[in-house]
Amino acid sequence: MAFNMTKAEREAFLGQAHIGVLAIPEGDPGAPRGPLTSPVWYDYEAGGDVWFLTQSTARKGRLVSEGSRVSLLVQTSTAPYKYVSIEGPVSAIVPSDLLADLQPMAQRYLGEQQGKDYAAGSTESYAKGNAIKVFIRPERWLTVDYAKR
Repeated sequence: MAFNMTKAEREAFLGQAHIGVLAIPEGDPGAPRGPLTSPVWYDYEAGGDVWFLTQSTARKGRLVSEGSRVSLLVQTSTAPYKYVSIEGPVSAIVPSDLLADLQPMAQRYLGEQQGKDYAAGSTESYAKGNAIKVFIRPERWLTVDYAKR
């Protein structure tokens, strides 16, 4: 029996607020170091790019570049388990705006008021000008939905 999600199921799943795990290649491919893996809040609209926020001075912010290939795993943590894994290039990196990007993202994950409070608490870090919005263009998908068992 196939456990794969349909395109509609995959897009609905990604439209929900799950924590993603981002994997970014790090360093020389011949060096004895694995990729950086980091939890991220992400957002996705059906048929579009996945995006997340970070600081350009953070480790993941320094490692991503337009055209670099990354992976993002989004999963549930309770049974029946489901996950979507995407692989693709970073399609764009643009400056992030506190009210247009961070606040809606925080509200997606924390709720309306806690999201506003979270964004308000980030005013100082956003004033430094290091906040970036990173877009990933999904090219390869791997999906599993064990509820189909």
